[in-house]
This record gives sequence, structure tokens and C-alpha cells, in this order.
Amino acid sequence: MNKLSVNKKAYYDYNVIDNYTAGIQLIGSEIKPIKNGNVSIKEGYCYIRNGEVLVKGMHVSPNDKSNKYDAHDPYRERKLLLNKKEIDKLNKGVESKGMTIIPLNLFITNTGLIKLTIGLCSGKKNYDKRESIKTKDIQRDLDRRFK
Repeated sequence: MNKLSVNKKAYYDYNVIDNYTAGIQLIGSEIKPIKNGNVSIKEGYCYIRNGEVLVKGMHVSPNDKSNKYDAHDPYRERKLLLNKKEIDKLNKGVESKGMTIIPLNLFITNTGLIKLTIGLCSGKKNYDKRESIKTKDIQRDLDRRFK
């Protein structure tokens, strides 16, 4: 498993309740930039429409060596490939108050498939964010002392 992009902002702003691994429906000109790491999922979010899960706001840079007719829209909506049971669980989770679906990381499997880990998340309050910063700092200090 080779991680291409990690959404650190998601772990800071949200409490991740449940994780799902989904395939992504891509077009040909998006594969090479993603494998080269020219992708960002920081601004991305997911939503459910007509029984399908879509990711929006994920930026895939156009390939500089492709011609202008084969170029793709960097911010286009991309369909996520999930089972019907998983989509139903996500839909029930999103219908409850304060829950959203956020892309967490993008990776390549050992067989060469590009997958996206999404999380069913609830938003953190400011005091929760301060507490997570505090625990992170304490852990960093402990790691420094015992190395």
C-alpha cells in the first residue's frame, strides 16, 4: 500500500467514527497524475445522490504531457465504488445530526488499484481541537525524551 495523499485537516477538524475503503471511477488522463502524487484531497467532501456516493473538491492536476483535448476537469465529481450495504450505512449516518463524509487518504494497493478511504465524521468543537493539540504535544515530548 502506497499512500499518495493524506487529509491531515480532516483528523484535526473532525472525529472519525467509521472508515470505508472505496474504489474511484477515474478517466484515463487522471491515472498518471494521481500515481505521480499530483492530487489533493484537503478540500474534498463526499455526498450521496441517487444511491451513489460522489466525491467533490478533490483536485487532480492535469497531465502536462497530454494534449488539450484529452485534458480533464481538475475538480470534477468522481463516483466512489461501494457496496449497497455500505452506502445505506453512510446514508443513515449522514441523516443524523452533524455527520458528514470526508475523504481521509488516497492510496495505491499492491495490485495497482487506486483507492480512497472515506470516513463518517462528526465535527469537533474548538475545545476538542485544543485538547487534541495538547495530547499531540505531550506525545511528541515523550517521544523526544525516550529516543
